[in-house]
This record gives sequence, structure tokens and C-alpha cells, in this order.
Amino acid sequence: MLQSSDGKDQAAREPNELVQMALKAMENAYVPYSGFHVGAALIADNGKVYTGCNIENASYGATICAERTAIVKAISDGARGIKAIAITSDSPEATMPCGICRQTLAEFCAPDTPLYLSDRFGQYTAYVFKDILPHAFTQKDLEAAKEC
Repeated sequence: MLQSSDGKDQAAREPNELVQMALKAMENAYVPYSGFHVGAALIADNGKVYTGCNIENASYGATICAERTAIVKAISDGARGIKAIAITSDSPEATMPCGICRQTLAEFCAPDTPLYLSDRFGQYTAYVFKDILPHAFTQKDLEAAKEC
């Protein structure tokens, strides 16, 4: 979580600020195997900003993506929703979240939650969540099954 110098929570409201925070978070990536650095920054429903980077592991399945790192930090701090998220990498192309991250985002994003997906230069394209995972499996699917 980033805080301003006076100790108050700093909630970035502009996409460019969120992308810059993701680029900064990417610097902390631990990627000895792939060399592929990823950073994320999100605004949670509690108004706080949370950042994350990817953290690899020799047991590849134990690797955690930047998006999930930021989400876990937010949820463990009491947040229950994502208002916006920026994702970046050291790629010259905008970085899309992987399938596992899209499913994790589905748990905490509304269909119209903005996503700012950027390249290593901070150039981003804006999407809304439903554009990157249409027909997502969500809690509503589980509730519908209980009604049967």
C-alpha cells in the first residue's frame, strides 16, 4: 500500500498514476527463471492503493503473478472489491493477465471495472473487465446451482 508523506492513504484516481505505480512495483519482481517482470497496482473499494509484482519459485506452480499479489494484499487488508487495476511488464506490448489472474479478478471486479494494460514504456490501453473475460464463472453461478 502506498501512502502519502503525511501518512494518509494515497488513492490514485488517474490511469497514468496507476500505471506508473505498476511500473514501479515491477522493479521488485523476483524472476530468476523467466526474466519476465510484471507489476500491478489497484484501487480497492476501501480507497487504498495496493501494488504487487510477480514472484517466481523453482516449483513453477508456486509462482504468483503481480495481479494476484496486489489482490491478496488488498483482500487481507479488508478490501472486498477492485475499483480499477493497472498491469504492466517489461514487454514492448501491453500485458494481458493470464487465465488464473482473470479468474481471480472475476471474484473482485464488476463487469465494468477499468483495467489499464500497459507496455514497459507506460503506454496503456483501457479495457473493462467483461472485455477480457466474457462469460466469467462467478459466485452467481454457484448461487444458481443451489437454487436447482
